Amino acid sequence: MKIARLGALHKEKPAVVVSDTEAVFVDDLISDWNRTELENGGLEKVAKADLASRPKVKLSDFRFGSPVARPTKVICVGLNYAKHAKETGIAAPAEPVIFMKAPDTVIGCNDEIIVPPNSQKTDYEVELCVVIKKDALYLKSPADAADYILGYTISQDVSERHWQVERSGQWVKGKSFPSFNPMGPWIVTGDELAANGLNPSNLQLSCTIDGEVRQNSNTNDLIFGINHCVWYITQFMELKAGDVINTGTPEGVGMGFKPEKFLKGGEKIVTTIEGIGTIHNSVVNYK
Repeated sequence: MKIARLGALHKEKPAVVVSDTEAVFVDDLISDWNRTELENGGLEKVAKADLASRPKVKLSDFRFGSPVARPTKVICVGLNYAKHAKETGIAAPAEPVIFMKAPDTVIGCNDEIIVPPNSQKTDYEVELCVVIKKDALYLKSPADAADYILGYTISQDVSERHWQVERSGQWVKGKSFPSFNPMGPWIVTGDELAANGLNPSNLQLSCTIDGEVRQNSNTNDLIFGINHCVWYITQFMELKAGDVINTGTPEGVGMGFKPEKFLKGGEKIVTTIEGIGTIHNSVVNYK
């Protein structure tokens, strides 16, 4: 199943994508794709419904909201691709590097990314994002994690490197500016991905800026796998239904170039992950 939220800002309705160009609304079954509905069997209710008989709408007629509404947490895994760790000059971590970003950074997949005032070092990061299906705490092993994963989506983990790196303290400062986490276009459930012969541990992912390929890698370069990261986080934090985990970015970020290549107003970002889709974001300067 591919689940999405379609509609104007703050007026999105839950939907299921049924073809490359069409979806059906399911707002008569659930209020939204959010924590409350996921905790109370919303996914199962929709899965049992006769979606084929519902009127179809064209995806092109609607704005895509973030595919999950108001996640309580946005958790990030840093330095989780071997080649990315190498380009930063930092040794590969012995344990996952975990940090947070403000949940209200999450925006729709095609919404504008806003460069903060006076920022010269706003950067891009393509990431495979995991969405949690049900509450998880103290999982016994990484093998248990799959039962708690709703599915996968695309995240653009925008980062302001001056605040993240040069101002000391925690990385959250450089990660939490408004609009710094476009997500979407939909969540592909784990069974849907598998039915297409795909594995989240072996997906191509890329990011282009104005047509220039900056990042082009595969999730097989992950240092810590998806299930390991979910399990690890539950050892010290309770994951709630609808929480999202950005699992890390590969090499090719702007700060890795010589000279550096940071985002500027007017640029177009295209972020793609195999088996999930593509998101498009225009970069604008704060007004």
